[in-house]
Amino acid sequence: MHEAGAIEHGGHKVLQLPQHEGKINAGELREYCGAFLDDGNRDHMVSPGLVYISEPTEYGTLYSLSELTALRSACDAFGLRLYCDGARLAYALASPENDVSLPDLARLCDAFCIGGTKCGALLGEAVVIPDPQLIPHFFTIIKQHGALLAKGRLLGLQFDTLFSDSLYFRIGETAVKAADALRRAFTEHGYELTFKSPTNQIFLTVTPGQKARLDEILEYSFWEEAEGDNTVIRIATSWATSEELVQKVISML
Repeated sequence: MHEAGAIEHGGHKVLQLPQHEGKINAGELREYCGAFLDDGNRDHMVSPGLVYISEPTEYGTLYSLSELTALRSACDAFGLRLYCDGARLAYALASPENDVSLPDLARLCDAFCIGGTKCGALLGEAVVIPDPQLIPHFFTIIKQHGALLAKGRLLGLQFDTLFSDSLYFRIGETAVKAADALRRAFTEHGYELTFKSPTNQIFLTVTPGQKARLDEILEYSFWEEAEGDNTVIRIATSWATSEELVQKVISML
């Protein structure tokens, strides 16, 4: 349903698994695939082909190295590909709780992307395919789908800059530190964290009164309705969140 159904519009069926604070469990993945193979009607059903995860997740949580390794093992057991969406990857790599490196992603994923747009770049993402033979004639396929950017060099220059002098890692730290300071402030002022998210996204379960007060001082995203009349909202920091802005929000709280 998210992204206006873009994945299914491209001809692929999304098969949903339960989420646990935004993460897929390797054991449940194995159970799902095992049940599919045991189903006598499987030839008439959508066949699982690829596992799609995000790092960090939509809830700002992180896959640990052990969780990612377990997913890789489950994928190998059932002939699945593993893709990691790293649109916010800088904020995962900068988190003190993260133990997954770029080499780990390259080793465990069939493909992953390094986010640019959400991490300070003008446009675009860098898609990494560790094994070039995984998708033969990839450049040709891009042209066939009308997706070749005429000014592709601009993309390359951005990532060349982002990966000079550890800039990509440093701008992620800016966002994570700002989010940590805001999480502490919200907690001290009686706001409830929906769950712990150690990256740049903050999720609060707010009462109608708290929501009305925040409406006056903050711009945030509606996330979902909660029990009673409460609401889950999301506040996101970024590479551009200054210490001055953080202190201003804290003072308004």
